[in-house]
Amino acid sequence: MIMYQNPILYADYSDPDVVRVGDDYYMVSSSFAYLPGIPLLHSRDLVHWEIINHCVPSLPFEKYNNPSHGSGTWAPAIRYRNGMFYVFVPLVDEGIFVARSADPYGEFTLNCLHEAKGWIDPCPFWDDDGKAYMVFAYARSRSGIKHRLDMVEIDPDCRKLMGEPVTLFDGEQLGPTTEGPKLYKHQGFYYILMPSGGVYPGWQSALRSESVTGPYEYKIVMHQGNTDINGPHQGGWVTGPDGRHWFIHFQDVIELGRIVHLQPMCFHAGWPFIGSEQNGDGIGEPVREWSLPVEGQPQYRIAQSDDFSGSSLGLQWQWQANPRASFYSLSGHPGIRLFCLANPARENLLWYAPNAMTQIPQHQAFSAVTKVRLQGDKAGDMAAIGMIGHFYAYLGLVKTEAGNELVLFSGTVTEKEFEGEAEEQPFAFVPYEGDTVYFRLEIFKNKTYRFAWSPDGIRYTSIGEANPLARATWTGAKLCLWSANKSNFISEGYGEYEFIHIENRSGCEEDL
Repeated sequence: MIMYQNPILYADYSDPDVVRVGDDYYMVSSSFAYLPGIPLLHSRDLVHWEIINHCVPSLPFEKYNNPSHGSGTWAPAIRYRNGMFYVFVPLVDEGIFVARSADPYGEFTLNCLHEAKGWIDPCPFWDDDGKAYMVFAYARSRSGIKHRLDMVEIDPDCRKLMGEPVTLFDGEQLGPTTEGPKLYKHQGFYYILMPSGGVYPGWQSALRSESVTGPYEYKIVMHQGNTDINGPHQGGWVTGPDGRHWFIHFQDVIELGRIVHLQPMCFHAGWPFIGSEQNGDGIGEPVREWSLPVEGQPQYRIAQSDDFSGSSLGLQWQWQANPRASFYSLSGHPGIRLFCLANPARENLLWYAPNAMTQIPQHQAFSAVTKVRLQGDKAGDMAAIGMIGHFYAYLGLVKTEAGNELVLFSGTVTEKEFEGEAEEQPFAFVPYEGDTVYFRLEIFKNKTYRFAWSPDGIRYTSIGEANPLARATWTGAKLCLWSANKSNFISEGYGEYEFIHIENRSGCEEDL
């Protein structure tokens, strides 16, 4: 018997939902204002995953042409029906949208199901009589409600509402901060699986009824118990070809976001039981390891390192706003060119930069090395590597009037709502001869990171002190590559990144 270890993904694929089609599993997660959005992952065993697509290439609203931290695509749901994949996508400020495609590797089209502010976490359900429904929650930041689940009938093709919402559950006392509902039918009962109690301290609840419209009974079906897995909730239930049930959920590790766990699930006395009994209270707790759901399947891995040799950008990369062709170039030269763009709207800080190219870290500790050539055109042109969060830092090669210079920048987000406000300061100036440099960024288990540079990729010199790792708005910290003109001049300059090599160092004992 082969065992798997939790977490199955030490990566910020928050609010996961999953569906099985034949022997293949597909998972989606929220991505907020990082675009392309709603990554679509594929697996054959529920443990090893690869990114195969994004369900939302861009968002059809002007505000997402600039960073809108905390807005964008919240917790999605994925379902498959009559040869079509449906991904329900909540835009917390704009409404409920549906992305659909017959081919999970192909193009998804997006339509608005309903315009609304504060409707979140929608999940569709098609009943045996052909009627379709959507269960959803509310965002307190937009609606003032955080503990109510409503349901509304929708047309079976998911293009319009067919009535008015009705309340299925009000958890003001029993389940505060109830959200993320997923609706299923099993052996004559309707079940809604939902997280309650908040992201970090919460638990997994279930509702049960013999009628889709209720009334519903309530039960806690998984909690932290005596484990160190906080808030084990917000995910999706899937049944394998062999009839065994599984539940995918997240754990919030704060700085690196919401990482993904897989739990065994069964039914006891007509209720889901998730995880394993560990302390005699009759409620499941998360497991550290369990038998692999399916043996002998491909052990997929999510791409991280990149030599940028393809004709399109790797699926591991997202921007801080709607993607634009003017951000980069992949053809006719080594690596990727990121253009030293000005910010037309405000000061050119990393937190405000739509053209910051980001990646979700896949490990608790890792190193990233990139080789970059700065082709400076105007003073202020810069090519850099960094980590984005509410406290952030990046190391750049900057063109000045006196020549090139290595500069370490530090930033603090002072207002975290939407695009927000940030402050930056440069320090640790090092004059640098030449236009090509190797940058190394190391993230350590003690939740700090630091930078080093090298002229040859062999001998590295550290620069600055250790920086604290910090989460961003509703996401974990992001690795980024960024070129810009820090003086906000219009420039023809660019940074040419020949490669980025990322190495897992989670097994290393060294710690700063």
